[in-house]
Amino acid sequence: MIKKGIILAGGTGSRMSPITKAINKQLLPLYDKPLFFYPLSVLMLAKIKDILIIVNKGQVEQFRKILPDGKNLGIKITYAEQEKPKGLPDAFIVGEKFIGEDSVALILGDNFFFGQSLTKKLIESTKLSKGAKIFLYPVKNPSLYGVASTNSKKKIINIVEKPKKTKSNLAITGLYFFDNKVIKFSKSLRTSKRKEIEIVDLLNKYKNEKQLSAEIIGRGGAWLDTGSIKDFNNTSNFVAAIEDRQGLKIGCIEEIAFNNEWIKKKDVIKAIKFYGNCEYSKYLNSIIN
Repeated sequence: MIKKGIILAGGTGSRMSPITKAINKQLLPLYDKPLFFYPLSVLMLAKIKDILIIVNKGQVEQFRKILPDGKNLGIKITYAEQEKPKGLPDAFIVGEKFIGEDSVALILGDNFFFGQSLTKKLIESTKLSKGAKIFLYPVKNPSLYGVASTNSKKKIINIVEKPKKTKSNLAITGLYFFDNKVIKFSKSLRTSKRKEIEIVDLLNKYKNEKQLSAEIIGRGGAWLDTGSIKDFNNTSNFVAAIEDRQGLKIGCIEEIAFNNEWIKKKDVIKAIKFYGNCEYSKYLNSIIN
């Protein structure tokens, strides 16, 4: 059972410069919440309560201003600094002490997930005891992504990075579940031409041992990358449209904690006082009354 999760919230955010010269991208507002609330909410929906957030050097205090240690959500938040971006698998090297002898989930701090059956898929994925599982999403332009091909048993048979031609349209998203071997595998990776260790190389180690499976986010679900200004704005507009139509919030971390019975009404009231007079506070007030 996976009970620990990592949010990789470092990186330079160069595609969104000059905005990201002043602030970590994951702290930027995606509609009415900081971007990192959304990946945090995904881990919380998976019932993961022990979470490490990896940020750039010197940025921990920026995050602690809004989320000190997770006690307000009934969870445990730990922070770690990454000296410089070294590739996604570096999260498991930076987080080695946090992971210990446990299995772990990883979600990228700029990825957005949404869907009616998402929570069920997440909880099912935390039951992983051996190997690794990745989340895939069908896209119309697979040449822009890492792409995986699967067999009838949802086992990965092939992974290609940004293929010019491919029969598969299943993009590899920024959500992964790994057993404890992920630390050893990550340490054994060689740096690529980009001078980073690559997530595809890590996944291939599991694939070669026939221990890499997939969960597919189908119709009714959404996976959006917020890496560029255009994608960031499109995702923000998506959240605004859904919330406006349904009257329900996406990525409301206090609501998830309250529904999971990790916090009580008095804790939600404290959150309302902390956030002040805003629409987010009004929504929190509505869920306890």
